Amino acid sequence: MNVQTIIKMQQLKDIKPRQLAPGLEARIIHGVQTTLSVVEIKGGSVLPEHKHFQEQITYIVKGQLDMVIGGEKYLLTEGSVHVIPPNVPHSAVAPMDCVVVDAFSPARDDYR
Repeated sequence: MNVQTIIKMQQLKDIKPRQLAPGLEARIIHGVQTTLSVVEIKGGSVLPEHKHFQEQITYIVKGQLDMVIGGEKYLLTEGSVHVIPPNVPHSAVAPMDCVVVDAFSPARDDYR
């Protein structure tokens, strides 16, 4: 991707959502080296265990997310942040509707 193809300014609501898993819909923004996703998660949804080579920073905007990160359980509530190092297995369950912002570095080409 070159600099000319980077989105300069746009409304989040105008970005077409992408289904990441059942009940998880993300609006994804790419820079050259970073991917930002704003994810709306329906209560009861499950994100199966996975890992990726990108570092991930997760911020809970609204709701609650029960995560297992590197074999440890975490309860992330509104306002919580968590850094997930590269290649660390993690999974999540949303006991209620929530909104999550995830930042990935380097950029997630599999989300393009």
